[in-house]
Amino acid sequence: MTIRLILVDDHSVVRRGLRSFLESFPDIAVVGEAESGEAALAQVESWLPDVAVMDLLMPGGMDGIETTRQVRQLSPHTQVVVLTAHTDEARVVAALRAGAIGYVRKDAEPELLLTAVRAAARGQSMLDPAIAGSVLQELAGGIDGLTEREMGVLRLLAHGRTNPQIAAELVVSEETVKTHVGNILSKLHTAQRTQAVVAALKRGLISLDEIDLDTA
Repeated sequence: MTIRLILVDDHSVVRRGLRSFLESFPDIAVVGEAESGEAALAQVESWLPDVAVMDLLMPGGMDGIETTRQVRQLSPHTQVVVLTAHTDEARVVAALRAGAIGYVRKDAEPELLLTAVRAAARGQSMLDPAIAGSVLQELAGGIDGLTEREMGVLRLLAHGRTNPQIAAELVVSEETVKTHVGNILSKLHTAQRTQAVVAALKRGLISLDEIDLDTA
């Protein structure tokens, strides 16, 4: 069986290198390339590939996480393997929850990507061993589906911390905090941070002692 795949990355030199490596194997055919999420959807619609190798950070209004979600909706047959330099747990978990089946770091050995692509074509999941343990813990979830890290962010929200303040305190990027906050709002079925704090209080996830009433 020949695995038909597309490459989604905004750097042409990366796509060229990936194409050269992957097409050196007789069971793989690169049928398309895309430099953005929007272009990726067009490629998927045209080719209905078996696998899409997806970067997470791309220009335009659609990042790799949202692109993954829409690819899976457009073509459930197409499996997504994320290939990115970013290893923030929040991004990894968000990508997997959006429908990605594999996750590989860009600095991993090329053979690891090949293994992930072949596994994805068989419907099997493969995570880069360097991040698999922490990611599986996050996916397991905690109280009311919130992971341990999301609970930590929620408590800081209750104290009135801004995203930059939370990022500094947890020593993560603001984009990672934004992803965590989005997950919290989604899981608590709220639209705003204050509503999330109130919902968490009602569910007993946090106590009144953990809330800064002046800012919440």
